[in-house]
Amino acid sequence: MDRECAQLLPPVCAVLGDSRQLVADDTFLEKFLDWFKTLTETESSLHLLQENPCLTELITCVLKLKDPSSSTLSFILRLTGIFTASESCFQYLQQRELLNSLFGEEGPLSSALWEEASVRSGWVQGVHTMTQHQSAIHFLCNCGAIDVIFTLQGDPSLFVASAANRLLVHILTFSLQSFQTKPVNIKDCDWPICAQKLIPHLEESLKSSSASRIKQSLKLLTSVFGCCHDLWTEVLWSQLSEPITYLLENEPFNAGNSLVDLFLSMARSPVFSCPECSLWKSASYALEHLNPAQAGCLSAGILKLQECPQAVRMQALSVLLQPMDCVLKAASQPLEYPGLLNNSLSDSATIETLLSCRSSCASLLCQTLAHLEELLYLTYMPVNLPHIPLLKSVVTVLQFGTGLATPASSLGSKISRILIGCFRVQRSALDILGAFSHWESHSVFMGSVSDILLAYLKSPDTSPTVLKKSFQATLKWLVRLSEAPSSRDYWLQTEQFFRDLFLVLQKRLCSHCWEIRDSALEFLTLLVKHLRDCYIFTEKEEFRQVLVSSEVPKFTEDLLEDPESYVRASAVLAMGQLSFLTHLNSKIPSTENGNGKEVKKKSIVAQLQEILVTDSEGFPRRAVISVFIDWLRDGHTDVLKDTEQFVSSVLQVVNCDLDWEVKAGGLELAEVFSAKTLGRVGLAGCPYVSVVSAATRSTQLNESLQIFYRVKLFEFLFGALCDCDRPVAQKACSILIALKAELCDENSLKEGLSAEHSFPEAHGIAWLEKTLRRWSSCAEPCPIGIANEAGSQNPNDILLVLRTIDLEGLNKSLNRSSDHIENSPQSLLQDILATVGTLEENEADCY
Repeated sequence: MDRECAQLLPPVCAVLGDSRQLVADDTFLEKFLDWFKTLTETESSLHLLQENPCLTELITCVLKLKDPSSSTLSFILRLTGIFTASESCFQYLQQRELLNSLFGEEGPLSSALWEEASVRSGWVQGVHTMTQHQSAIHFLCNCGAIDVIFTLQGDPSLFVASAANRLLVHILTFSLQSFQTKPVNIKDCDWPICAQKLIPHLEESLKSSSASRIKQSLKLLTSVFGCCHDLWTEVLWSQLSEPITYLLENEPFNAGNSLVDLFLSMARSPVFSCPECSLWKSASYALEHLNPAQAGCLSAGILKLQECPQAVRMQALSVLLQPMDCVLKAASQPLEYPGLLNNSLSDSATIETLLSCRSSCASLLCQTLAHLEELLYLTYMPVNLPHIPLLKSVVTVLQFGTGLATPASSLGSKISRILIGCFRVQRSALDILGAFSHWESHSVFMGSVSDILLAYLKSPDTSPTVLKKSFQATLKWLVRLSEAPSSRDYWLQTEQFFRDLFLVLQKRLCSHCWEIRDSALEFLTLLVKHLRDCYIFTEKEEFRQVLVSSEVPKFTEDLLEDPESYVRASAVLAMGQLSFLTHLNSKIPSTENGNGKEVKKKSIVAQLQEILVTDSEGFPRRAVISVFIDWLRDGHTDVLKDTEQFVSSVLQVVNCDLDWEVKAGGLELAEVFSAKTLGRVGLAGCPYVSVVSAATRSTQLNESLQIFYRVKLFEFLFGALCDCDRPVAQKACSILIALKAELCDENSLKEGLSAEHSFPEAHGIAWLEKTLRRWSSCAEPCPIGIANEAGSQNPNDILLVLRTIDLEGLNKSLNRSSDHIENSPQSLLQDILATVGTLEENEADCY
């Protein structure tokens, strides 16, 4: 602790210990605790107390108060916990008989303040922080605190109950951490007294009739087995497996979800990896006796395990697949798809009953589909899923959702009535349908998959959210197929799908619902971008011809004037990608004005630039900048015609934009342009190229500076550096630092500057703003070589400013938090003293 804080601490402690003084804001106390947590990590807690006796006096003073505030008492409990985490400090305070007055029966437990949840929470947090050594564990056992924690497990405050449960987990695992060898049994006399108190309590709670006590105990065990993988956990399980088995046999549904969490937590522990372990017998029993939803969660968890008996794994697979098997059999199927499971399980009637009810059918199918989707995305799956029948069952669910499936039984008729219009199930089924693209081939797609996707894309009954999922699933399949080796026959089949798809897109781009138009544009953008970038996809020209022959490009261009700003932004992004493939400039037809004269339509570049200038919403303008960055980076033909003019015009517009994200995009454009320019002239080329001579480098430097001068790059960057939006200034500063490293070495600077220029000291923002005002006051910049001061910018003066400005200092300042001065321990202590007694004057809490 520094000297200033040590001087301020005594009066602050005096204020906190005086019930007549009111601290205006409890957040001061939280910051005070955070400060001492940091201090005790670097300094001795005992040394802090000895050097600052006011802290001990504060604890003593609060304990003597007749009616302390609940926030102050909670604060003292937590503060004491921070100090007593050190065993030496624990002994120091115990000798002064303070700990029993705080955490024992003599403390808040017997006072009226114990009714306050904040006091109980502070007590639990203080105890938790304190129990970092065996002395604290023995103290808790001797002072009756363990029984208090047991009671707090059922506290009406969920925060306190949860904290008490975590505390018991910590106490049990910490007290047993020295037991690395497996004890003979749970009643081994060498087990710590604390553990001997905890384990019977758990056993009693598991056998109780209270559902809340059972769930709390199961939650505690789940945490214990999850965080501790020592051998004693196996003995703990052997002691508690009997009451848990009893729960499975008699009340599996009340505690089913907690039992699932417990079994999966244990199954992930290497202690229980042995196939002969009794855990697997209990897990198998649970798969049979839990309800289908709970058994499905347990099955999905088991199927993700690397170590598991094969019999349990196959049982879990059968349980998880059973709802899909029932759906598949409920619809008329060809003979090659009889079902997913060869042998029906004994409780298939339960599944059919749930599928016959509207509420349970949707919930069961959504959960099952979500679990199966997770398994499909696993890089390594310990069990082989029956992909083709499972895919067929998913397609069947989607067919039921649109009325395309033919029911084969009364169950099928009920499922059909439930799933038609059930958007929740349709979304889940489309998600897993997209996941199947990682596993299946082109031939599978060209069958029922492409048909059901087109059906959902075409259907007028498809909701906007379901349509979005349909587009996403379609994109996943098309991306996957484009990356696989193909043949001419495959393209001939896929070509018809693309033609059908673009017909659907034309319709969706004209939808009255803006969400649908936006989803269609997003899909089109991602599809074109991927196929444009995919080197394996060899049918790019054929795809381009199919696209151009449709009305999709025209409708997309029309949406640049959509009344909805989100749609205009998506249309901008889509046109940015389409322009690479479709050569739109040459395809746009001319129009006639009222006099019959032909009027040439604007190019896509001109249209996007007009949006950047005139659109009142930020989203379309940000999209334009994003497109321009891609064009510049990827070498768009329209940009390559006159790159300098393109960049200059864009930066000029962006410089006047009030949206900081547009300016940030303009800075990224400037960064790409400067990197390309320096690379082209040889200043930022390959690192393996031999070192160039001083004369050559001077020529390269001058050439790059001339280019930057013509596009007014530095004028834009310096202006952004002075911007009031921190992200803009930070980005500009980082770009300027990189340019300074390339352009402003000592030799190049001396050659580029005139004789009368000297090397002034580094300047800050105020000097830069003054220089920029001088530049802007010149209607026309003076020709190169004429100017002799920074008031009329030329390449040499720009270089001088770049060299003079203190970019490193500005960068450090910009990256510093805005409250770096106020957010200090000294400032905190001063604030506590300054706000004492102002609570009544300032009742409005600024937080």
